[in-house]
Amino acid sequence: MKGFETLRWREGKLEMLDQRVLPATVQYLAYTSAAETAAGIRDMVVRGAPAIGVAAAYGVALEASRQRAAGAAAFKTALEAGFDVLAKSRPTAVNLFWALERMRDEWQHVAASSKEIIAEHLIVAAQDLHAADIAANRAMGRHGAALLASGARVLTHCNAGALATAGHGTALGVIRSAIEAGKSISVYADETRPFLQGARLTAWELMQDGIPVTLIADNAAAFLMSRGEIDAVIVGADRVAANGDVANKIGTYSVAVVANRHRIPFYVAAPISTIDAAIAGGAQIPIEERNESEVTGYGNVRWAPAGVKVRNPVFDVTPAELVSALITERGVVHAPDTAKLKILLAAKQN
Repeated sequence: MKGFETLRWREGKLEMLDQRVLPATVQYLAYTSAAETAAGIRDMVVRGAPAIGVAAAYGVALEASRQRAAGAAAFKTALEAGFDVLAKSRPTAVNLFWALERMRDEWQHVAASSKEIIAEHLIVAAQDLHAADIAANRAMGRHGAALLASGARVLTHCNAGALATAGHGTALGVIRSAIEAGKSISVYADETRPFLQGARLTAWELMQDGIPVTLIADNAAAFLMSRGEIDAVIVGADRVAANGDVANKIGTYSVAVVANRHRIPFYVAAPISTIDAAIAGGAQIPIEERNESEVTGYGNVRWAPAGVKVRNPVFDVTPAELVSALITERGVVHAPDTAKLKILLAAKQN
């Protein structure tokens, strides 16, 4: 996004673009501890699996920094508590746990050093993860751009752009890269109920960069596909199981089913850190359920009757058989399955 950063490190603080108030208001909130950062993640100030992971890394660094004057035992206890509160902030996005694991490894590498050195090391480690996410998104974009023909009309669900990452984006990163390569691409953004990430965030983000975007209601996607007005679907992911099943924002599964019905390619763009090799299939992915108020109304407007029973799962799982290709920073995996993802993950380790 031109002129905006999802996350930024300023004068020893983490600043996050408050995505709850976009597009009406552009404001940054500052964080100085792990607990504050966890609250920002939990309350959706920042969202999107890669961005959550980077924010959590900064949360660890913030806690180490604020505990510099503590005794050795108190420093360790506080940092452990920081890891714990961050791990509990959101359950589905595996990038959160991936980032915390890497920050813990970094801590262990310098655990015998002074608290000042540990804190500075963790700040640099978080900044490195921040930069690495942008680089991964750029690489994903280059690989994925080859899948889109010039003139393609692309449907995306939720927000998997710069707002959901450290920069450039996953699904929207592919679109950005295709445009940078000289291709003409237009986007259909569905509104993505109930939190309206498509209407509020994706539409705003693309408009900042002058990328042609048309907003549609979620239930209009099938109609447009039936009329031949959509050429491809690209979404992000919050967790990919070892067999290629994909957890993403609620409604993704429906889009994938309809795309399959109309023989429209359904692409998932996600970094390697989103692949959870410890989970064999999508049925094992924990699905977060959020407050009923997200369904009964929005802002100060309520449209549902008081007392109505509500379910608000915020993710669903798309079976691997519906995924045409998984786009990663290591390359494109067509028709992903357990064997192909095992090869992909092994290649990452070399």
